[in-house]
Amino acid sequence: MPSVVGLLEQRELVARRQVDKLREEADRIQGELVLAERDWKEWAIARSRVGEVLDPVEETKQGHDQVGRTSPTAGGRAEQASSAAGAAKPRSQVPMWREGLAWSVLSVDYQRIIEALGDRHRLHQGPLICQELAVMFGLDAVPAKVEALRSKAKRLVAQGVAGQGGAS
Repeated sequence: MPSVVGLLEQRELVARRQVDKLREEADRIQGELVLAERDWKEWAIARSRVGEVLDPVEETKQGHDQVGRTSPTAGGRAEQASSAAGAAKPRSQVPMWREGLAWSVLSVDYQRIIEALGDRHRLHQGPLICQELAVMFGLDAVPAKVEALRSKAKRLVAQGVAGQGGAS
């Protein structure tokens, strides 16, 4: 029959091996985390640079300020720096609808679509098809132009902007 001290030593050895195994796994995960954070920061920088390149000319004349740029901070979280909260730029995403959302947060194309839909609704003329919308905007009613308008209209609906009767 083994002694009590011998049994305790066996259990201590098993516990020590478990701790060593978990420390090795934690070190491996910590190494992966460092690589993933570095990769994430590089992508955030790349997106920021592309945003700078795609900004309108009048904003690039102001210099390399941090308007509208998202960058990772030392704590690992993304930080938004913007001169006007929620201000949209050309080729921007449609913000989710919320009470008090002004039209100015939408790009000009989206504002024109909302205005055309609102006019059509006020005049009780029924639904507006995207081919008619293209003609109203002076575009050729070719599939590429119509599909671009359809895509923008779908974004407005998906974000709840078009269903609110105007975003003013």
